[in-house]
Amino acid sequence: QVQLVESGGGLVQAGGSLRLSCAASGRTFGSYAMGWFRQTPGKEREFVTTISRSGGDTYYADSVKGRFTISRDNAKNTVYLQMNSLKPEDTAVYYCAASNFRFTVVQAGLYDYWGQGTQVTVSS
Repeated sequence: QVQLVESGGGLVQAGGSLRLSCAASGRTFGSYAMGWFRQTPGKEREFVTTISRSGGDTYYADSVKGRFTISRDNAKNTVYLQMNSLKPEDTAVYYCAASNFRFTVVQAGLYDYWGQGTQVTVSS
């Protein structure tokens, strides 16, 4: 089992930045590809970004490309999401997820473990 805990969410003005962290328990963090998803009321869970288990490959949704950066530190069992140039439409609950696949994973159904989520609110 893998337990994931997100942190770093909060309230920020449009154009500002936030960095989310996802801390994983266990000894096999490096075995998982990781991803970030977000969800707002009345909408389906939306893919944001993913990173391979080695950290050598990343993929981003078009809506965040150039603004968000995913990274991981396997020695610290932590994955990060740096969010810059935030927009009000980025407001959502952000979820960290772990997949048993080696490489980048876009489909939510292929993720095996999920965190509890952290709220990000971007004001105009």
